[in-house]
Amino acid sequence: MPDFRKFGGYTVFAEGWALYAESLGKEMGLFTDPYMWYGRLSDEQLRAMRLVVDTGLHAFGWSRQKAIDFMTDNSSLALTDIEAEVERYIVIGGQAVSYKVGQRHICMLRNKAQHVLGDQFDVKKFHTQILIDGALPMSILEAKIDRWIAQQKI
Repeated sequence: MPDFRKFGGYTVFAEGWALYAESLGKEMGLFTDPYMWYGRLSDEQLRAMRLVVDTGLHAFGWSRQKAIDFMTDNSSLALTDIEAEVERYIVIGGQAVSYKVGQRHICMLRNKAQHVLGDQFDVKKFHTQILIDGALPMSILEAKIDRWIAQQKI
């Protein structure tokens, strides 16, 4: 692996994988009571709010106060936490969006692999292919998974 790949990072990959992995809990039977599932949904709601606020700030010209008001109206977070979140989005535009974009892309790749491979699909092998080369740009990851799917069909 080239050095530049070892030390850099792609937030969309790393955080996308993290959200994807979090979503596997239900599939694996890890949520043993409704409160655990509620906690997962609460986290998902926060991620969705981050998408709205990041996009509002950087694409629609929202003010800092409008972003704070939106999060205050739509979450149970403390005001100090909301202010810290909004400050982060202001400074690192697109970072909050990258989490969900990465997760959705990995889910799309998995759905594609499951659809094409049918009974040949092995989730462990799929996960190995996603992770084995470290953080990749989504376009390179997609091309890699497409090649892997083609190899599995042989």
